[in-house]
Amino acid sequence: MAFVRACGLSELEDDTPRRVELDGTPVAVVRSEGEVFAINDICSHANVSLSEGEVEDCSIECWLHGSSFDLRTGKPSGLPATRPVPVYPVKIEGDDVLVSVTQES
Repeated sequence: MAFVRACGLSELEDDTPRRVELDGTPVAVVRSEGEVFAINDICSHANVSLSEGEVEDCSIECWLHGSSFDLRTGKPSGLPATRPVPVYPVKIEGDDVLVSVTQES
């Protein structure tokens, strides 16, 4: 699993998503409830950026139609979205937030 630097931990505000692109993949990096999560930044329902939505209780809400996704699992918690979005492993090294968007073969 290849980890790449997404951002600095000090750059993240609680419950405020930060959009980054890693190896061509749009990712929303979020610090919520004391943990850092990385979730695909594209809503599985409407193809819009999740990082423009609100974060609450370890969920990110799509700003367009209101679907929420669990930051830990990517699973939607309500309609209209029915498909999960990918989540990615995160490691913290010093002030660096490292994310792996590669799939193991």
